[in-house]
Amino acid sequence: MAQGTVIHVAPEQPTYAVCVLGTDTHLDVYSSAPQDCTSFGINASPGVVVDVTHSPPTKKNSTGSSKWPLDPGLEVSLRMTAASCSTGDQKVQISYYGPKTKPVQALLYITGVEISLNADITRSGKNKLTKARKDQRTWTWGPRGQGAILLVNCDKDNHKSSAMDCADDKVLNQEGKKYSSEYKVILGPQQPSHLLDVPGGQHSTDFYMEGLAFPDASFPGLISLTISLLDTSKPEFPKALVFQDSVAFRVAPWIMTPNTQPAREVYVCSTSANEDFVTSLSALAKKAKCKLTICPLEENMEDQWMQDEIEIGYIQAPHKTLPVVFDSPRNRGLKEFPIKHLLGPDFGYVTRGPETGDITSLDSFGNLEVSPPVTVGKKKYPLGRILIGNSSFPSTKSQEMHQALQDFLTAQQVQAPVRLYSDWLSVGHVDEFLSFVPVHDKGFRLLLASPRSCYKLFQEQLKEGHGEALLFKGIKKTKRLNIKDILSNKKLREHNSYVESCIDWNREMLKRELGLTERDIVDIPQLFKLHSNTSGTLKAEAFFPNMVNMLVLGKHLGIPKPFGPIVNGRCCLEEKVRSLLEPLGLHCTFIDDFHTYHLWHGEVHCGTNVRREPFSFKWWHMVP
Repeated sequence: MAQGTVIHVAPEQPTYAVCVLGTDTHLDVYSSAPQDCTSFGINASPGVVVDVTHSPPTKKNSTGSSKWPLDPGLEVSLRMTAASCSTGDQKVQISYYGPKTKPVQALLYITGVEISLNADITRSGKNKLTKARKDQRTWTWGPRGQGAILLVNCDKDNHKSSAMDCADDKVLNQEGKKYSSEYKVILGPQQPSHLLDVPGGQHSTDFYMEGLAFPDASFPGLISLTISLLDTSKPEFPKALVFQDSVAFRVAPWIMTPNTQPAREVYVCSTSANEDFVTSLSALAKKAKCKLTICPLEENMEDQWMQDEIEIGYIQAPHKTLPVVFDSPRNRGLKEFPIKHLLGPDFGYVTRGPETGDITSLDSFGNLEVSPPVTVGKKKYPLGRILIGNSSFPSTKSQEMHQALQDFLTAQQVQAPVRLYSDWLSVGHVDEFLSFVPVHDKGFRLLLASPRSCYKLFQEQLKEGHGEALLFKGIKKTKRLNIKDILSNKKLREHNSYVESCIDWNREMLKRELGLTERDIVDIPQLFKLHSNTSGTLKAEAFFPNMVNMLVLGKHLGIPKPFGPIVNGRCCLEEKVRSLLEPLGLHCTFIDDFHTYHLWHGEVHCGTNVRREPFSFKWWHMVP
């Protein structure tokens, strides 16, 4: 609520004051009352409403010429019904009475002014704003919440500029086509206040705000804009505060989009060896009616891991939605791609990098996923929950996603992160053992890599007389193994028993944190093998192309071709996955990524990225 000042009156001389429409101004009639006076009465001009209230409250009456006892428990307040036409044109007369004294009068001359600080606190997105509310100082969540929303101006409207719009001092007009010289920076980190001289009569000033930073560990995302009316009538004294009002803004969070959101654009790199892969991906994108953007070799410098470099999300206010790329700190061959090819008009950019500490594989964004919307008990997550991989327990050799990244993701508030156990993997990314696909009933299924499911499938094939069926048939320079070889390899079984225990830990974590049951999970057959890393620690890698590391474009799935045992002319692994997913309304396309991605410890998902449609649900309607 806007706050006014206190007016003290005295019988010795007239008092002059300014009152702001829409505020109650306290009138002190008690402290300056003449000695021996025991009551008072008030007369006021038609444009002034006077209220007398007991404290603690008993009743509240508007008064004209009624007499009231001079009781310190009485509170008198004024409010104006209209702005003044001239200075001091509204009058209040206080008459003091005593049993043995003549009436004594105190005069108050009031100038009524109308000041309102207006913003889109109703979140309507309309340019024409309503008058300020009494409670606009607070920002609240939920469908009935209120408070203005501010976007970080993180795109780049001028292609000639070397920085994002929020880093310069220029402001584009509303059409975003021409630069305007009439705007200048008046408030900001280096300018905490601005003196605005307002001429007499009706006057309106528009202020244009831009966000400079996303919510983070040191910034909760709330901003307050305050207007103060100052009394400068006595130049020999400092300015006095007469009135103050504030409006609260929240900086819009960066929001991730899950696989269940429709795909708009697919990104992939062209390298010296992946022409066939890009051709297959192009055909899949065409089926899914998706735009395909290819980063050429000269710009990616043989860095084909598009998923690890970026994550494309969005920011949203009632009047505008903007895609924003989150650039990982890995900074390899693709480090310039998000800046040179994505950042631009209506496409924002944000990054976080560690001020201290080294970058690890867990800081790449194959280790950053988000679930579809879920409900956990009575708690709803209408925008899903972020999933990141960590070590889950401390040790001298364990790895964590850098705290600067975790702090940023947590500070957005709307997709509360879940920390999974992924450090058992050689690369350490959550997309190596899980994925989500859209389906018609609950909305999605969680896919988990499953050694147990793979061994069960191979055991069934052995019983049916297909023990000699070969893996990796048609793959050059790769040792071929048959089903009997796999099932009799004791060491490989032990490796996968360990991997299964790691995935089971995450399985229970995901069921608990996402509110899932076993019916929501589909086990995708997959085997792993353990290898020593540079520190001598055993870590898991996919034994054959990891089918859970897939590209999801609506109902069209781009799945790594596993090169599994051929049974009756078909790959039994592919047939098993088809039998699991196609009844859900999904279409499986198996893509050969063996030499270009799999042998380099990645798959289809690792080598691609997707820009998806934002949620229809508005983030400010939720309650974190």
